Amino acid sequence: MHTHDRALALGAGGPVGAAWTAGLACGLRLGGVDLGEADLIVGTSTGAIIGAVLASGQDLGRLATPARPAGTPPRVDGRRLGEALAVLADAASDPAEAWRRAGRIALAAETGPEQAHVARMKALTGADRWPDRKLLITATDAGTGRPEVFDRHSGAPLPTAVAASTAFPGIYPPITVNGRRYMDGSLRSATNARLAAGARTLVVIDPQAHLFPRELLHQELAAAGAHTVVTIEPDPASLRAFGPNLNDRTAWEPAYRAGLRQAADTGERLRPVWGSGSGGA
Repeated sequence: MHTHDRALALGAGGPVGAAWTAGLACGLRLGGVDLGEADLIVGTSTGAIIGAVLASGQDLGRLATPARPAGTPPRVDGRRLGEALAVLADAASDPAEAWRRAGRIALAAETGPEQAHVARMKALTGADRWPDRKLLITATDAGTGRPEVFDRHSGAPLPTAVAASTAFPGIYPPITVNGRRYMDGSLRSATNARLAAGARTLVVIDPQAHLFPRELLHQELAAAGAHTVVTIEPDPASLRAFGPNLNDRTAWEPAYRAGLRQAADTGERLRPVWGSGSGGA
């Protein structure tokens, strides 16, 4: 039984992936495919930023250029970031322990005050209240490594939930919600598409699909069980615009323009299924 007609899962991808996703969604909207009309939006890490913008009905064009950091600038702890990346790269043998170790690293990292990151996310999303449209934002408990999903009933303000979902160890501080600390939602899954279970049509936008085995996404899609699935990832021209570092903010504008350009071809794939929420791709 399908509980949602159309669902959208927005994956992680650093600032560069966020810019590309914003450009893609903006171009699709201009072409008559408004992803913000989804009955359910799942946002993971930087996908949570775009999800908040889409769900609240804002103009995606304002993300064509990177926003100036609000308040205290980010402070990356390079040593802790390297440790976290090494732990996660070797997670296959014992993922649960790797997530817990990543949490300990995140809690020990010197990445500035939590509220500074919350303020940055509030400025970037342009929203401080949860939208009426159903929006799920993923995070990972820094103490247990377990997944967490925030929505408007979770007791976390929207900017706080987005800050938690984007708090990658060594880059941003874990964020406190209801007495617990949370870090990036992509540590366990780049898209968390399984949270769209019950959707008839599922669109997954995965900015870093080129970096991970396809089997991981296929497992998420199988768990979701949608009737129609459309997956969207950066094409070769977009990957060239990305450059080698998804955290390179100087690539923001090229990545946004690449997404805007790619929207033309993507719209042709989506238009037959998005208008009615049924059909094939």
